[in-house]
Amino acid sequence: MIESFMNESAQARPRARGIALEELVDGSDDAAPLLADANPLLAVKIQLQVRVGSATMTLGELLAARENAVLALDRGVDQPVDLVLEGRTVARGQLVAVDDHFAVRITELPLPLKL
Repeated sequence: MIESFMNESAQARPRARGIALEELVDGSDDAAPLLADANPLLAVKIQLQVRVGSATMTLGELLAARENAVLALDRGVDQPVDLVLEGRTVARGQLVAVDDHFAVRITELPLPLKL
């Protein structure tokens, strides 16, 4: 029984075999490059979060909170907000209003953002 199992598994495995590839000659392909000069990383979409502050409280205090309750954060109104990418702060800025929306004016970058 063990012998038949071993023989079956040996037959079921794919076999590797060599293949012959043509050698490419420089200039033989007249097709345009897929991504001319564009860096494909520049098109990757990310989700940037703005962290205004945090608060520490007990679960009981949170459960006791009611509508219109005010939750004080650990930052002052004049302190910068954090721009967070994948849980890491990548920049800081000032919270501003643009028309009817919040916005962030970037004030601190740790390094120039270049690729």
